[in-house]
Amino acid sequence: MHISEGVLSPQMLAAGWAIAGAGTVVGLKKLDPDKIVRVAFFSSVFFLASLVNVPVGPSSTHLSLIAPMGLILGWSVFPAVLTALALQAILLRFGGFLALGANTVSIALPGLIVYLLFAAGVRRCAGSAAAVRSFAAGFAGVILSAAGVGVFLWLSNPAFTNAAKFIFVAHLPLALIEGSLTLFMTGFLKKTAPDILSGADRHSGE
Repeated sequence: MHISEGVLSPQMLAAGWAIAGAGTVVGLKKLDPDKIVRVAFFSSVFFLASLVNVPVGPSSTHLSLIAPMGLILGWSVFPAVLTALALQAILLRFGGFLALGANTVSIALPGLIVYLLFAAGVRRCAGSAAAVRSFAAGFAGVILSAAGVGVFLWLSNPAFTNAAKFIFVAHLPLALIEGSLTLFMTGFLKKTAPDILSGADRHSGE
């Protein structure tokens, strides 16, 4: 879901950096010091999972684990994604620095939305109810990310409308895969370490 360098308009690049910067600041403020390792771990997992890129027009598709990151990290998904994307830009020249803000938003913001919509239900429900919510979270994370990429492209240049539609459709199979992975991961965590699903920005007393 990396947007290639040189594609977005200056206005969209600025908007991406503004939203990514604000989200990162909030995410760092809400992050408990004792859960920094958790954020670093998922940042590393995202870095590795997204290394296999398949070009899709002016963007690309790859495994991202948006929903598990969002459900577990909460607001701290922003610094986790920003760090991983920055390292990819430095070490592998994926995405580039100008588009770093927009790329962060297109992945971290869906993760945050998934957290706000599904985290409480996934934690509190059991059985099929939790499974349905987990799958929906994984599916929604990818769909929202693809839609976000499309919005950035369309607002940059209406000529990218067809490319944005193609990117959205191309991500539907990935959404099904990530929904299944999220279902498996949350089910495993609920059995072995349910406290991890409490969210990295939630204090233990909440």
